[in-house]
Amino acid sequence: MLPREFTEEQVMFRDAFRKFLSSEIVPHMEDWREAGVVDREAFRKAGEQGFLMVWPDEKYGGMGDYDIRFDQIIIEETCYARCADWFANLHGRLVGPYLTRFGSEEQCERFLPKCVSGETILAIAMTEPDAGSDLAGMRSYAVEKDDHWVLNGSKTYISNGINADVVIVAAKTDPENNPHAMTLFLVERGMEGFERGRNLEKMGMKAQDTAELFFNDVKVPKANVLGEPGKGFIYLMEGLAEERLLGMIGYLGAAQLSWDLTLDFVKERKVFGKSLSKFQNTQFKLAELRTELDHAQVYTDQCVRAFNAGQLTAVDAAKGKLYTSELQVKVAMEGVQLHGGAGYMDEYPISRQLTDAMIAPIYAGSSEVMKIIVSRDFLGDDYQPFNTRNF
Repeated sequence: MLPREFTEEQVMFRDAFRKFLSSEIVPHMEDWREAGVVDREAFRKAGEQGFLMVWPDEKYGGMGDYDIRFDQIIIEETCYARCADWFANLHGRLVGPYLTRFGSEEQCERFLPKCVSGETILAIAMTEPDAGSDLAGMRSYAVEKDDHWVLNGSKTYISNGINADVVIVAAKTDPENNPHAMTLFLVERGMEGFERGRNLEKMGMKAQDTAELFFNDVKVPKANVLGEPGKGFIYLMEGLAEERLLGMIGYLGAAQLSWDLTLDFVKERKVFGKSLSKFQNTQFKLAELRTELDHAQVYTDQCVRAFNAGQLTAVDAAKGKLYTSELQVKVAMEGVQLHGGAGYMDEYPISRQLTDAMIAPIYAGSSEVMKIIVSRDFLGDDYQPFNTRNF
């Protein structure tokens, strides 16, 4: 495929992180999948070596002068090493930036250093039993008192829900007058009334703890309000393009592995006395997938460049999220088919590649929601036809 743009420092970073995964994470993944949760020590070890949160300012323990390609490397390598159900990226790049974007200096100083070191694990709680992508359907609410807020409600499907020490919780704060008036609260482990429910069993991503969370008259100090009260919906929308970009990177990392696993298998597998790779059907299938993967990689890398330049749009991110998440499923599905009966066996990695992939077109905005976002762009009055755009 076309050459990719990484600096010498980033190439060295990739090599070091790959070695870290090989020695500290990969050997434990099966145990963590059986347990349904990753050992907290994994976060601390990554933090010790500077692999957990690279973007914060040096005063908080990060690298400073951030380039999202460092996180691109982390996500690609994690997915390719079949460690994607260690949800360090949710902690490190999806949730963490809420503190610096919307939080106070006091909150950054209080939380970020331990987040960088891996002592504190982060999660974000938006989804509820009756409210997923439609945040206006949220029922959790908070009432302001003299020096605190009282939070009530429940959340479900919360990634890192068991391990999390600090959860950013979205709740309505003016439900009668404005369904979009939400506030984000930093709810800490041990706060009275904050309880965790089940560690939910899932089709795939077995090591990634996914929990129900309950808030019963939780007194949240005003010092733990993230940003301005009532602006939580706006804050959540601001982070979606980046979240979907990071998703794109991960979907492709996993899809690239599925393709490589399948290629290795068809070269070795004998059918009617010859290698499965010698059959035209196999060659055509793999050629089609290889072409789609390479095109998707170019688009994703272009979105990474756009993000670094402050030019990534929500629509472009939605297009990428839609395509790459569906592609992850497609490549894994074709891989299972080309593996034959072996593809259905859990001892073959392609089997788990498929079950893990099935969540991709759902979380971070379902494919159907992505299509709505994309269609709104070209159905709008300000849509610019292709031949009138400036490139």
